[in-house]
Amino acid sequence: MSSHYDVLIVGAGIAGSALAHALATITSKLRPSPLRVALLERSLAEPDRIVGELLQPAGISALQKLGLTSCLEGIDAIPEHGYCVVHSGQLVHIPYPDGRQGRSFHHGRFIMALRDRAKRAAGVDVIEATVNELIECQFSKRVLGVRATRPSTGSGSKGEKESFFADLVVIADGCFSNFRSPVMGKALRESSTRSYFCGAILKDTQLPIPQHGTVALVPGHGPVLLYQISEHDTRMLVDVKAPVPQDLKEHILNSVVPHLPASLHLAIHEALDKDRIRRMPNSFLPAVKQGGKYTKEGVILLGDSWNMRHPLTGGGMTVAFNDVVILSKLLAHADFHNWDQMSDLLRRWHWSRKPLASTINILSVALYDLFGADGEDLAVLQRGCFKYFECGGECVRGPVSLLSGLAPSPSLLAYHFFYVAFYSIWVMFMHPHPIPNPTNPDKPRMVVPNIGEYPWLMIQSVRVFWTACVVFGPLLWTEIRWW
Repeated sequence: MSSHYDVLIVGAGIAGSALAHALATITSKLRPSPLRVALLERSLAEPDRIVGELLQPAGISALQKLGLTSCLEGIDAIPEHGYCVVHSGQLVHIPYPDGRQGRSFHHGRFIMALRDRAKRAAGVDVIEATVNELIECQFSKRVLGVRATRPSTGSGSKGEKESFFADLVVIADGCFSNFRSPVMGKALRESSTRSYFCGAILKDTQLPIPQHGTVALVPGHGPVLLYQISEHDTRMLVDVKAPVPQDLKEHILNSVVPHLPASLHLAIHEALDKDRIRRMPNSFLPAVKQGGKYTKEGVILLGDSWNMRHPLTGGGMTVAFNDVVILSKLLAHADFHNWDQMSDLLRRWHWSRKPLASTINILSVALYDLFGADGEDLAVLQRGCFKYFECGGECVRGPVSLLSGLAPSPSLLAYHFFYVAFYSIWVMFMHPHPIPNPTNPDKPRMVVPNIGEYPWLMIQSVRVFWTACVVFGPLLWTEIRWW
């Protein structure tokens, strides 16, 4: 059995569902005849994931351009007005600029809303089938389609294997992509995983600042994220560095919970007693330019199958929707059979997405390094970052504009990052730091450094600045180099 389409999309997640709708409703208005699109997904049941639950303000703007803002309605989504950062019992408020809002929600409900819009779009067939392999032309190695297996019927008979052909195949099967390597070939960059998010849902819990994501910095461990995803549910994500402890519950209760606001302790204990702790890898995968001599013709990658960043900043869906906005406009006038034209299109897409994607990608990993503070020099940067936020004004507006995707500028990101580095050095010299208190070991004394400590602090200043360069430089290079 076989079917032929103009475009075949593998994966009905965030990027795949949005692209199917965009191709049917936006690009078809600009083409002489409507596109026929097949959207293949292994399971059309509601997914259950612990990430992909926060959409930044720039993501909502992209959703508006795609005509999909109705997907945020009727899913008990919560408005988000910014962040609250908790460090050593102190809070700092980081609001989104100009009254902008994000949204948080159950991932599965949002996905089902996106799939529903794709199903109702003219010319889109949403098909439940497991894609097994790519179909390639024997002579040119061009991808012509995929082979997929339908689910087994209720009688227990085996599912049917079908061939689906298309002029263009889009792979959007997520972070665990089965087709990343076959498509990219020698151009492939390996993903790296430094930590995992371990998640649970807290019931009827009030965060320190309602309708704000809470980021708690835990000394010696990764950060903890908390944000409300429905009227009664609050997601908690605990960053656990690899290797993951065997007893996750004990690790969270003994090493993490004591550093969180006391008002959350009871709800966390109840959640860990009632529900299993689930985990997801926090992976980083730089985007490689597609359409070159090493990548296959007739197929492209989209979403997490192609480009991943640390989910700390919640920017993944924002990047995905922005990618779909740009790509769908470029595909509106494309000849899918002319791969020279498609290669040029993919080059333009790669660099058109760079300002936003690079800003969010670099910020996610750099901020994780600071918030995770794995070392003395990074701890200095972490403290300086928190003190920088306490200054308010542009010290808050600039970083949160970058984080929310409203200021897609790697140069602005570099400015604030190194401003934090120099401010951290200033904090080392001029702000009180804790020293042991013989009379009360549980409450250290806070003392401003004296002049006798300056020689050592000068040496440490050089180390801190070098650490900042080591964190930021390689991340910037992975985004600007030409592939």
